[in-house]
Amino acid sequence: MRALSDLIRAEISEKVDSRVSALAEAIAAQHGAASRAVLFYGSCLREEQLDGLMLDFYLIVSDYYAAYPKRWLATANHLIPPNVFPFAHNGLAAKYAVLSEADFAVLCGPEASNVSVWARFAQPVRLVWVAKGAEQAVVDAVCAAPLTLLSFASPMTQSQDALDQWRTGFSLTYGCELRAERTNRSGSIIDADPDRYARVSAAIGNIRPVLFADRRWAKLRRRGKWLSVARLAKASLTFAGGIDYLAWKINRHAGTKIEIKPWQRRWPLLGAFVLVPRLLMQGAVR
Repeated sequence: MRALSDLIRAEISEKVDSRVSALAEAIAAQHGAASRAVLFYGSCLREEQLDGLMLDFYLIVSDYYAAYPKRWLATANHLIPPNVFPFAHNGLAAKYAVLSEADFAVLCGPEASNVSVWARFAQPVRLVWVAKGAEQAVVDAVCAAPLTLLSFASPMTQSQDALDQWRTGFSLTYGCELRAERTNRSGSIIDADPDRYARVSAAIGNIRPVLFADRRWAKLRRRGKWLSVARLAKASLTFAGGIDYLAWKINRHAGTKIEIKPWQRRWPLLGAFVLVPRLLMQGAVR
């Protein structure tokens, strides 16, 4: 897959705002020698005005226990990856998720137990900080993500059109997580840069579809919903103000007017478990 590797290497190396690079460097510094790479992803990648937005990053580390001074954080990251933390630098707000190099490689591939990583890294990302000798492993993992998405999506559509396969894949991944975004969000990902997705498909060439794709998707949906709740509960312990951020994001994407009560801020773990079923019943998340 030399063509895909070359395409992805060029894409992730594209320049970003200097403030984004500085923020990524500051994130890496938080975890010292364990930091291997920082990737910038998400809707902010397409924005020129970053003030007032929440930027999204993944920090790739060599080992969880080397990355944290507190053992319980490393254990939580190992059991339910990733850990997610808020961060701010030079006036920009961000959150970053932490994955080990080993977990990153597995979660971008077809044996991943959930869609959350390969669905995100099948989209454009930027490598905004990297340690010496770490770049090739990042390129290999990111290359695996679109391969995984299309191998799962192609058996689920009768269309041979590359963009239809991408749309099918992203639509199915949205059904595997708790999502506040509107139902047309998965299609808008492709519409933002259809030429990019056509180029990736051309670089991949023939897709090798996964066997028993419908069963695999059903399993991913079952596991993904529960995993989303578990991650939300964990984030209420690791992410300062996490329950307020959750409410802000849902209100922004779903047009709701959720207000967090004082007791939910005081006991965010309990508050999260109470909030999620209510949002599901209201259809604010799916």
